[in-house]
Amino acid sequence: MEAITRSSGINHFQPVSAHQHQRERQSTAVTGDQHQAAKQTNAQRGNTDELTPKEKKQVQELKKRDREVRQHEQAHKIAAGAYAVSGPSYNFQRGSDGKSYAVGGEVKLDTGPVPNDPEATIRKAQVIRRAALAPQDPSAQDRRVAGQASAMERETRIELRKEQQGETPEGEIQPANSTQGPNTPESVPPGSLINLLA
Repeated sequence: MEAITRSSGINHFQPVSAHQHQRERQSTAVTGDQHQAAKQTNAQRGNTDELTPKEKKQVQELKKRDREVRQHEQAHKIAAGAYAVSGPSYNFQRGSDGKSYAVGGEVKLDTGPVPNDPEATIRKAQVIRRAALAPQDPSAQDRRVAGQASAMERETRIELRKEQQGETPEGEIQPANSTQGPNTPESVPPGSLINLLA
């Protein structure tokens, strides 16, 4: 029986007995395990020279995704300002190089109304909507949050109009011939109810 062995990078044929061939396979397996251990050590050090082309491609894709996720979440945080309850938190995936890469993330926002201050609630809703849509490519969840912020703003504006229509500052008398009083068509937005006085 003959087998090909490598010696100093030169291929040559040598007669090998079946017993010797089995020992060489075991030796090769140990060498393979040692190679894998060295590969993992190199990966932990960030050395990608030992990775296969497929593994290198995966690492490049993870690096790209990591950058995108971090930029996306940072855009939310910056736009949210004081309404960001926490900084970005990330979900990680370990690459073939042994490093962890961000593949998902979130920024928690305070999305509740401002108690007893509808105007502040409207401003807050606008900030939340801008924060949700701040990244270049908003996710479906981002769009849902933006929609909820728009709904909060709309509902608050309706409530504010109702309050303003029902209130008049103390001591102020509205002249009967005023052209722009609180209940004239020019001063009331379309779709609002108008109280007519006879």
